[in-house]
Formats: sequence, structure tokens, C-alpha cells
Amino acid sequence: MEFAVLGWQTDGPRLRLDYRRFTYAGKFITTKTGKAILRDSDAPLPPLTDERPPPADGPEHIGEPRDDVLAAVAFNEDRTDSDTLWIRYITVRRDRRGEGLGPRLLERFADEAADHSYKRLRIATNNPFAYEACHKAGFGFTGRETGIAELVLERPATRPASVSKEDYQSGLDRYRVRDLGDDERAFLAAREGAGPPLVAEE
Repeated sequence: MEFAVLGWQTDGPRLRLDYRRFTYAGKFITTKTGKAILRDSDAPLPPLTDERPPPADGPEHIGEPRDDVLAAVAFNEDRTDSDTLWIRYITVRRDRRGEGLGPRLLERFADEAADHSYKRLRIATNNPFAYEACHKAGFGFTGRETGIAELVLERPATRPASVSKEDYQSGLDRYRVRDLGDDERAFLAAREGAGPPLVAEE
């Protein structure tokens, strides 16, 4: 598999994903964020843009969903801190979940951000599975939440964050008091008292 940046925020890239295979697929069509992917290197590389003119009575045509994408991120620069990139959405193809593709993509993207002189990356998570995956990619809980109760995690672009057991558990504790499904509760119970996971290696 290979990593590719389809475009930065200023490039206005669009990425069409099959909604049956990817969560948040519709969020990747917008041109307001940059896009990066892990793709199946054995699949033919499709064109990044559709050369056909837009229909006169509808939105711009962006082609068929890409079949080569395994995982994708949408990102943009923080409006008040030009040294920081926000990961707005990350999605992994449903049939490839559990293979570590999300952390791997975030790690690769952190390297790319550092190459573009960004100093840190942030992401907000709304469930304990995403929280765990971000820790495997070198993020650490900041102790902050967004206005919609997502936990904010951060990492330096050039290296994984230093995360203590207490900081890691403090984020899991925020989820423990919420109305969760059985799978989430079982996961939180299994992580009770544990330290942060090891950062995934590429």
C-alpha cells in the first residue's frame, strides 16, 4: 500500500468514497479541506480529477467512488494558529478495519505535516475506539473537549507525544460516564488501569 496527499486545503481537492464502505464519505467531497489517503498499490491509479464538464442543472461532477482507497483523512490549518493542522475526519474502509490502517495513515500524515513546516496536529474523537487509535499514532489527550463533547488529542509533527498513564486514563474516564454501547463499555472495561498503547510502527 502507499500514502498519497491528493491536495492541501488551498488546492480544494475532492475525494468521492463509497458511503457503503466508508463512514463520513460525504465529508470528503467538500473542497474546504485537504485530503490524504492510504491506497492499494496494486490497484490502478485513477485520475485525481474528472475532466468532464459539470452538468448544467446539478453540482460539479466528481466521478465514481475510488476503489483504491483503504483509508483517508481530511484536514485543514487551524484558523488561529498557522503552526497547527486539524485532522477533521479520518475513515477506514469497513472491510479493512482492525488492521492498524488508521494509525498508520495518521503517522504518515504527521511526517508530511512536518515536511510542510507544521509543528503540531490535533484531532477530536467522539468514541473510545478512535481515542485508542489516535494514541497508537502518537497523539495524547490534552484534557480539553470541543463544544460537542469530542475529546481533543494532539501530537508534535516530528515525534509522538509523551503520554502518561494518568493522562491516557483521564480521557477514557470521560467516556465511561457517557451512554455507550455494549462494545464500547467492554473495551473500556478491558483498558481499566492500563497504560497508553504503544505507538504503531510503520
